[in-house]
Amino acid sequence: MQDVTDLPFWRLMDQYGGADLYFTEYFRVHSTSHLEPWILESLTKNPTGRPAVAQMIGNDIPSLVRTAKELQQYPIAAVDLNLGCPAPVVYKKCAGGGLLREPQRVDAILGALRDAVKIKFTVKTRIGFDSPEVFEEFLPIFAKHNLDLLTVHGRTVAEMYRSAVHYDVIQRAVASVPCPVLANGNIYSAEKAADVLDLTGAKGLMIGRGAIRNPWLFEQIRQHQRGKPLFIPAGNDVLEYVRNLYDAVCSPDVRELAQVQKMKKYMNFLGLGVEGEGAFLHQIRRVTTKSDFFRVCEEFLTHNRPMLLEPFNLTLNPSDVLAGEHL
Repeated sequence: MQDVTDLPFWRLMDQYGGADLYFTEYFRVHSTSHLEPWILESLTKNPTGRPAVAQMIGNDIPSLVRTAKELQQYPIAAVDLNLGCPAPVVYKKCAGGGLLREPQRVDAILGALRDAVKIKFTVKTRIGFDSPEVFEEFLPIFAKHNLDLLTVHGRTVAEMYRSAVHYDVIQRAVASVPCPVLANGNIYSAEKAADVLDLTGAKGLMIGRGAIRNPWLFEQIRQHQRGKPLFIPAGNDVLEYVRNLYDAVCSPDVRELAQVQKMKKYMNFLGLGVEGEGAFLHQIRRVTTKSDFFRVCEEFLTHNRPMLLEPFNLTLNPSDVLAGEHL
């Protein structure tokens, strides 16, 4: 997730059990682009001990090839192409999910990158731009280019994060492409993870927003798979996580208001699992100081009641979704 899955966030997730595989934020690729040093740092200083995949976004073939070759000089497990980002600022430039309007262009990009990438080459995609029916055109393209992994977010670009996830379309991808498929979209609990794996036949899961809300989720999924009791955090555990998150991602070199604003991005997702009336998010969105931020968090989280951290029936306004976020 852009502006979220950076080096400090990786380090924090690792403290709670962490993922088996990490994807960087996307490197923005165009004719004059350079590898963003703050993203590159996730690869050169990877603290997790787990493999990392370098993600690119763009549409210019020579630039994508050049960047893929550069990235292979670093300790990465694979190069990934983003075909799923639904942010208008991205898809209007015919990048990310915007490329799903041009199957022939995607075919050409994948062919060039498969030739350039000598390690594993992976793709993350949505199931179409405004209709899942177009995904049938893309499945033979993905199969043709010998991908090593395909991650499918089961919504169209137009659906953003609002609709139900089309897990049946992910299942079709599993049946149609020769490489392993990861299922993505609304994985919010260990039980839901098991259901999605059973329903789609996918080899694994990609988790984004669910990990912000519940950093224990990766370990809960492993516990469920082993038939072990699940650790369920209490309110005070969640409050400690928020404190750790603040310390991890907020630089003391920037002004306090900017730190608080950055935390609001994370709270947009955590808040969906705190309480169902929207009062927590309503108050959090109006604070401007660190002391007020933690006053609100303490009001809602200073207790020892178990918290499943599953989303209540709350929705985000488009302006609340992180710019460039892709899951």
